[in-house]
Amino acid sequence: QVQFVESGGGLVQPGGSLRLSCAASGIIFSSYVTNWYRQAPGKQRELVAAISSGGTLNYADSVKGRFTISRDNAKNTVYLQMNNLKPEDTAVYYCNAGLVVGIAYFGWGQGTQVSVSS
Repeated sequence: QVQFVESGGGLVQPGGSLRLSCAASGIIFSSYVTNWYRQAPGKQRELVAAISSGGTLNYADSVKGRFTISRDNAKNTVYLQMNNLKPEDTAVYYCNAGLVVGIAYFGWGQGTQVSVSS
């Protein structure tokens, strides 16, 4: 059974930074595309960033230049470094994996809450 555990969220002021982590059991991240998503209250879940098995990176326009996705194969963990955070980044962040950017193949974890507020 594939499970994802997201962590690293919290409350931060605008302009601040957070690093999210996604650990998985049941799959090897380096064999899949790993996607970070977010869902704000009252909105649909949206793709934020993705890293392919070969290391190709993709970002939503709203986070380009501020967020960086990376992967540690030894730890089977994917990270999302978020800098210059804005109030509109407030959401629950989730990770998932699949064979195509943006398509989640597995069940969802509990997510991690990111709140950006002064």
